[in-house]
Amino acid sequence: MADDDGLFKALADPTRRIVLDELAERDGQSLFEICARLATRHGLGLSRQGVSQHLAVLEAAGLVRTRREGRYKFHDLETEPLERIATRWLRPDPPESTP
Repeated sequence: MADDDGLFKALADPTRRIVLDELAERDGQSLFEICARLATRHGLGLSRQGVSQHLAVLEAAGLVRTRREGRYKFHDLETEPLERIATRWLRPDPPESTP
């Protein structure tokens, strides 16, 4: 349950949800690319440090994974935690109703 608490806390912030939207649209972005997309597409003038802190929360919640290539760090969306939460309450078939 504590894992889920971190997931919901990460998703509670609208800026972090926008970051996830951007990564869903295009995986493998650097911090610079994410900052640029937030500024140009959403009008969010966050500092690189601010965006980096949001990414750290998302990574701690398991929603973002990072990989290094040389001196660059790339961020990828990890959907498994979201799928786990969705299947927790969604049923494949509706329960049978009793007459």
